[in-house]
Amino acid sequence: MQNKDIATPIRTREILEKYGFSFKKSLGQNFLIDPNILNNIVSHAGLTKNDNAIEVGPGIGALTEHLARASKKVMAFELDQRLLPILADTLSPYDNVRIIHQDILEADVKEMMKETFGEGEEAMVVANLPYYVTTPIILKMLHDHLPIKGLVVMLQKEVAERIAAKPGTKEYGSLSIAIQYFTNAEVVMIVPKTVFMPQPNVDSAVIRLLRREKPAVEVENEAFFFTVTRSSFAQRRKTILNNLTSQLPEGKAKKEEIIASLEQAGIEPTRRGETLSLEEFGRLADALLPHFHQG
Repeated sequence: MQNKDIATPIRTREILEKYGFSFKKSLGQNFLIDPNILNNIVSHAGLTKNDNAIEVGPGIGALTEHLARASKKVMAFELDQRLLPILADTLSPYDNVRIIHQDILEADVKEMMKETFGEGEEAMVVANLPYYVTTPIILKMLHDHLPIKGLVVMLQKEVAERIAAKPGTKEYGSLSIAIQYFTNAEVVMIVPKTVFMPQPNVDSAVIRLLRREKPAVEVENEAFFFTVTRSSFAQRRKTILNNLTSQLPEGKAKKEEIIASLEQAGIEPTRRGETLSLEEFGRLADALLPHFHQG
């Protein structure tokens, strides 16, 4: 028989009262109390019993439980020590879950994946991310080139929209590019604040990021490509020429080289960063590289 879901308001309250648990605002703790939403998140991740899952911030195990039922193995990172005995209790029916008491931003995730899942095993990241560290966690997962198929994560609706934004929209920026370079990004669900305890101040969204087989554009120097995209959005109202001149190292002294590079890449100097596609940024970074090579 299937165990009673953790993610109901009554059961969540019972567990919190049993352990005298109080929410820590500093850790961005908002627990999901709606099993249907959890089922939806897991189904968007497309997990089967042959797949592994990585979770960040399992809380009292509401999503972890659904992941344990749907996948082969689950590895979850929990920073709050007070939650460890609760998780040991709530997840006791499942023998395929490993809880790691560590900050995922400091963890050697690749090594831990090997330990938990075995050599050469991939995983899907599925999580209700703490709002205050959403972006660093997603970027770490992608930039560390971990063997992950993708991420299906809940985050602030506004951040989800920025990640999935298309060129020419006001949401589009260096974050959109940093993530779309590695993945195909799609907002798959909007989640009202009423399904959380305590209720956050903003609505949430679930975004699905499926890893591309190879990056969206081929560039000569990945780190420099990201430097160029960040520089291009430093001040949104400025033209790409002004932003690059003020942001790149010795940019003011190299204004002529920047103009020549823009021309070489077929980009009008008067355009703004938000109008450029990933392909155009790729061409621009490669054109600028010889003038600003980072050693």
